[in-house]
Amino acid sequence: MKRHKYRYGEDPSQWGELFLPEVAAPRGVVVVIHGGYWRSQYGAELGEPLAKDLAAHGMAAWNLEYRRAGNGGGWPNTFADVLAGIDKLRELAAEHGLGLDSVVALGHSAGGHLAVWAAGRSRLAGLGAPEVDRQLVRRGDDDGAVHLSGVVSQSGVLNLAAAERLNLSNGAVSNFLGGSSERYPKRHKYADPMSAVPLAASVYAVHTADDADVPFSESETYAGAAKAAGAPVQLLKVPGDHYALIDPKSPAYRKCRELVQQMLA
Repeated sequence: MKRHKYRYGEDPSQWGELFLPEVAAPRGVVVVIHGGYWRSQYGAELGEPLAKDLAAHGMAAWNLEYRRAGNGGGWPNTFADVLAGIDKLRELAAEHGLGLDSVVALGHSAGGHLAVWAAGRSRLAGLGAPEVDRQLVRRGDDDGAVHLSGVVSQSGVLNLAAAERLNLSNGAVSNFLGGSSERYPKRHKYADPMSAVPLAASVYAVHTADDADVPFSESETYAGAAKAAGAPVQLLKVPGDHYALIDPKSPAYRKCRELVQQMLA
């Protein structure tokens, strides 16, 4: 495979690495978004084995880095980075002959949150928080925005309000958003994937059975709300712990790869 590193901004964390398979024209692109509860000590090295595996199976994979809480990220920079990083594909598609009709995100843990949130980008302006919306720099359809056609969320933090109530990872949600939902209610609503259901993009909410880091209820409540709203969402429970999903040798990860392949087919 071939790999190419590109920047989408001036900050040291605004970059991604494109992994290309040895095929003439790979179908679509997979955006790999790593987790780590949005904290700066966790980076794109978590997504690299997945991107390599996807490329080894004939898919173009864009392993995306972004600013996290502790190195300039959090609200609104992490959100702006994820959208800008996805939009960078418009330029890379022209350079490498990639098709953008199918762009699927594979996001683990906090990366699952960011992936599902990004899939709802077209609905952000209608969430009833215009003052919050103005804080986020993002492209529109006329300015080269790239829309996700599907998401595979791997034990994603898909219900931010519940994650805050449960105090997951010692206050990760409040740390990420710069304060509690009591202090910034509209910011929390805007950042919560629960607010944007139903999405037009297909979503697979995959969760491991023995996940001690992100409760199964995070995927279950999102999938339930999305289905009730008429969204094409499927909830799947797979064997293993939280990290089995980012182990290319595990059955949990292989199921995620199979779902990505289905979405790109």
